[in-house]
Amino acid sequence: MMALSLDTNTKKNIEKWLKGQFDEKTKAGVQDLVDNNPQELVNAFYTNLKFGTGGMRGLMGPGTNRMNIYTLRGAAQGLANYLLKQKFPESPISVLIGYDSRVNSKLFAEEAARVLAANGIRAYINEDLRPVPMVSFGTRFKHCQAGIMITASHNPAAYNGFKVYWGHGAQVLPPNDKGIVAEVNKIEKLDEIQVADSDDPNIVWYGPDLDEAYLQTISELQHCRSDNQEFGDTLKVIYTSLHGTGIKVVPQALAMWGFINTHIVEAQQEPDGRFPTIPAPNPEIHEALKMGIDSLIENQGDILLATDADTDRVGCVVNHKDAITILDGNEIACLCLNHILENLAAQNQLPEKPALVKTIVTTELFKVIGDNFGTTCFDVLTGFKYIGQLINGWEHDPDGFTYIFGGEESYGYLLGDYARDKDAVISCCVLAEAALQAKKQGKTLVDQLHSIYEKFGVYRATLSSLNFGETKEGREQMKQAMITLRESPPTQVLGSEIEIVEDYLSSTRTHLETGDTEPLTLPQSDVLVYWLKDGSKIAIRPSGTEPKVKIYAEVKSAETSPVDLGIEHCTVIADEYVRTVKSHLKN
Repeated sequence: MMALSLDTNTKKNIEKWLKGQFDEKTKAGVQDLVDNNPQELVNAFYTNLKFGTGGMRGLMGPGTNRMNIYTLRGAAQGLANYLLKQKFPESPISVLIGYDSRVNSKLFAEEAARVLAANGIRAYINEDLRPVPMVSFGTRFKHCQAGIMITASHNPAAYNGFKVYWGHGAQVLPPNDKGIVAEVNKIEKLDEIQVADSDDPNIVWYGPDLDEAYLQTISELQHCRSDNQEFGDTLKVIYTSLHGTGIKVVPQALAMWGFINTHIVEAQQEPDGRFPTIPAPNPEIHEALKMGIDSLIENQGDILLATDADTDRVGCVVNHKDAITILDGNEIACLCLNHILENLAAQNQLPEKPALVKTIVTTELFKVIGDNFGTTCFDVLTGFKYIGQLINGWEHDPDGFTYIFGGEESYGYLLGDYARDKDAVISCCVLAEAALQAKKQGKTLVDQLHSIYEKFGVYRATLSSLNFGETKEGREQMKQAMITLRESPPTQVLGSEIEIVEDYLSSTRTHLETGDTEPLTLPQSDVLVYWLKDGSKIAIRPSGTEPKVKIYAEVKSAETSPVDLGIEHCTVIADEYVRTVKSHLKN
């Protein structure tokens, strides 16, 4: 080991795992890295896997910078320590735990339960894998003080994660997030972690009662109940769970809404954390949709719905005039929103102070649609916890807004406030309901989208990423790219001048022509947003879960432009904006 070029901290971490009270299989795995893979050894031990404000996510394997039973137990102990310091009126403190189909997810869930139980905290753990939104809902339903979801969402198969919720059902927010992080970071030795036996009475397995309550709750949110029940079988839905948790709930939810003519993509039906038929369980990746699209064509279906591993994101593909159209996350958000608001308005069910929420990188068309129906649209930072934060605030404010719908361009949406995280289950149902309404008029969701464009103008957005390696060097390069962008910022993109720069790290909005600045009110975050003279928006931010910098561009056409030409023109310009910014980041 001395032959390796290791810094002091990395060497210390490796020696601790080779000589400490770790199981022999783990020690053998570390020794194998020492002998055969020095670069991976450094990546696995150069730092501790970061427990951020929402939890942690990383590659699985031995090491301080990897997801394994030891780093997971440390996270669970930190959470337990923080919970025990709070003054809850309920006793005992309880935490609801869910898990997805990933390799080790059930094991990690059980290990978390054992740690909580050893600390006198009741751990409710699901008998089977279930979607993320059911943990958000279930934490509230069972009146727990916190919730845990074992998942790495849409990441590739090598990843797993530990996501933390508070009693209100949203991911942890200030000051609880920082408090938990501090407690996790205090833990340095294995003997600081308590682990109970698997049969500890504080470990309680749960199941059907939560399923029934959740499905009944979302069923009550139908906007076209009579049409769904009478004509739902005329809509042919193709569904794929991409080997994830959705298969456990989505078909049943669709059936309760009246959509019983649902065909499952059999090759992707079985939950499997290896995700053998796809590069990653992510409906944003077109390759992941291929089998579903083949089934859509073969069965002459109307729409394909695809959910990610933990079922908080949904993709949608439309069979439009025998041509396949893959909708992006912004288009899905706008179609759902327009359908929801049209029906609430027509049925005179809009509340007095209706509110919508979107992230700052989500299409501006979302707000324009909301304005048309007299709703107020709020912008938040990327991350659904910020949408949950607003819902929580309004819930306890007598003069607060009434939340209707929220979404983000990364395929995550929530209708109603029964949960405080994005929910692909109800999103599938809303998309099916909207598609049925279109079909009754001899149209498709693509026709509905074009009608929206005809009314408000064409908005086209593009997303691309500058990828870095999942290594120490890669993470440092990603950080440096954002520093360089701030030190040497562009003043124009493809000849269009940048008018306004919003820097969420310095919390300032700067008007470049005058030099005037004003404060931004959202929390600090490593995000840059450029507003161009032609009305376009470009946003740049590092991913919070993967070593990549994401670049977003949105271009709007004149409202009088023909839709087809507007789509083509805006898409080309948006693509060029993204390529130009990516090139600037590389230099």
